[in-house]
Amino acid sequence: MTPTEPFYLGILILTGFFTGIVSGMLGVGGGFIMSPVQYRLLQETGLQPDIAIRIAFGTSLFVVLINAINVALNYHQKNAVLWKQATIMGIFGSIFSFVGAAVASYLPASTLSKIFGIVVIVGALRIYLVPAVTETKYISSNSLPYIFAGIFIGFFSGLLGLGGGVIGIPIMLIFLHFDMRKAIGTTSAVIIFTSFSGSIGYILNGWGQVGLPPYSVGYVNILNWILLSFPAFLAARSGVKIAHLIDPEHLKHFFILLMLYVGLEMTGVIGRIFTY
Repeated sequence: MTPTEPFYLGILILTGFFTGIVSGMLGVGGGFIMSPVQYRLLQETGLQPDIAIRIAFGTSLFVVLINAINVALNYHQKNAVLWKQATIMGIFGSIFSFVGAAVASYLPASTLSKIFGIVVIVGALRIYLVPAVTETKYISSNSLPYIFAGIFIGFFSGLLGLGGGVIGIPIMLIFLHFDMRKAIGTTSAVIIFTSFSGSIGYILNGWGQVGLPPYSVGYVNILNWILLSFPAFLAARSGVKIAHLIDPEHLKHFFILLMLYVGLEMTGVIGRIFTY
């Protein structure tokens, strides 16, 4: 398979549309969807797994940046973004997202894919334990919890090509006492910072790397970015509308099931099940 074959192009366009819907609904950047798809497709073109997974992560973060801006603005219109808290988390997250991208450039694909899967599964299980709608609680104005949250979200965002939603939403629900919609809206704002910094990290760490596919700038592939980002941008607004029409508890369960599937796929569990 080559990156210009209709099957390759079509899968990425469809992935972009689906990612946009999910991003709008759940306030996540969609890296946990785009990265596994790109990782498999790039290997099908003959690319080495270590290079394929870094391009998948780097390109996903660059797409996530566009998604996050779009989604954050839509949630802002519905008063569901806490900008002060998002800015604190975003500043510290951006620094550590760059660090995470640098670390990822030295780890093998097998390690990165397993860490990716485990982080997503743990996030899903933690979200399951928290009600989607809670009574109004005191949201701290103390900067320290948001600094620590930003560091944690940012590092794993850069390391695993995640905008930060699958990590940020559990943190905001469980430790920072946000309700589901404010967690979604505020996370999307934080992702603007982390995805930008992480993308730069992947570009710089992949610059001059031997064996990159055509249209690559470091570990960011521009062809994949175009095929994913434009459909995602168009579909995100619909996702936001859907999120405000359905029961938050149903929204939470959809998020959990999607995360579990992706996590099990990246750890290789699903592949082993179908092998037997």
